Amino acid sequence: MKKSYFLLAAIAIILASCHSSKSVLQQSFSKEQLEMIVNADSLTPMRVFKITNKQDSLLLRTKSEYIKANPNDPVLKQFVNRLYATVTDSMSLGVGIAAPQVGILKNIIWVQRFDKENFPFDVYLNPIITKYSEEKQTRKEGCLSIPNRSETLNTRAFSITIEYDTMKAEHKTETVEGFTSIIFQHEIDHLNGILYLDHLKKEVVDAKKKN
Repeated sequence: MKKSYFLLAAIAIILASCHSSKSVLQQSFSKEQLEMIVNADSLTPMRVFKITNKQDSLLLRTKSEYIKANPNDPVLKQFVNRLYATVTDSMSLGVGIAAPQVGILKNIIWVQRFDKENFPFDVYLNPIITKYSEEKQTRKEGCLSIPNRSETLNTRAFSITIEYDTMKAEHKTETVEGFTSIIFQHEIDHLNGILYLDHLKKEVVDAKKKN
């Protein structure tokens, strides 16, 4: 009953705010994604997909899709809020999260900005990395989708240049360094179906080649 209420309410909002609800749905989320997003209110965390589940793992290995940055899309707002609720939930307490980690294959991530005052979380749509520094950094990484495990990686770039869209439909470019750049690299990997364990495997293979 609760799920039906939220679904009907979301559809009603779309119909009221747009000339063509069909075109909005086609540009943003599929019917299945819509049902996942609106089955609870915007403060309710979503289920985090884990590699320990076969179906979850298949989705986590799938490349995400472009999302139109539409500040008037109520479903996009609802999803962004629920994704934030998920990463900040006491059961998760992550420093970043990507849409595929809750089963939505769209290019959306939240990143905690440790390079800004008060360490805020910011949301990014369609983020891409356009430049990697040659300088590397060594850090331990974990993942909400890979429970009870963390590993030290040596191949993350110290500095990256990124491009992205904001929720206000602005396109921006900036350079990020240090630990925050690792979070961006980690979350953008998720959008491409890549897990940090893939980097670890590559490091092991490269090390064996050198020996």
